Amino acid sequence: CSLRRNLLRNPCAEEGFDHWLKESDEGDRWKIEVFPGDHGRNFPHPHVQKYFVTSYDLCLKCQLVTLRDHGYWNQLMDEVKPDIVVSDWYAARYDCGCRYQICVQLLSRDYIVLHEFLPEEVVIEQWSDAEWREVSHTFHNYPSGVRHVLFKHGGQDTQFWAGWYGVRVTNSSITLGPRMAD
Repeated sequence: CSLRRNLLRNPCAEEGFDHWLKESDEGDRWKIEVFPGDHGRNFPHPHVQKYFVTSYDLCLKCQLVTLRDHGYWNQLMDEVKPDIVVSDWYAARYDCGCRYQICVQLLSRDYIVLHEFLPEEVVIEQWSDAEWREVSHTFHNYPSGVRHVLFKHGGQDTQFWAGWYGVRVTNSSITLGPRMAD
């Protein structure tokens, strides 16, 4: 439990795009905005001040976490297999619909996918409530050999409007350890 912390760096855009790889940067490209943003809502946790926003064509960004770099040794990952909990927050603008996607992969030493969380893409219609929503998944009893976690998310708007009308994402996390009581 002493190691339990967010393994993703710069999850709330406080350091620009540092630590993130823009895998797809289409349309008018990724941008960072401050809450609440145009036609948006404030985030439920006041410590989060910024978010990443997508454009009219596909924007995806990812971050690769090497578990050993964070103190999670191979024997621990192969024998104890602590739960790996991933979480992400996303929202739409009130005035524009958007698409959101997330994919988290548990990778071997050689970057082979051992387990994957890949839910269906979320489509939020135009004139939504613009509320922030959390998606979360816990990896249990995964195969031995997990050495990296690849976190990828993003999306685009559904109206194809120039600018930054696509999905907004922030406060992403990867944590390891026993499940916390709800």
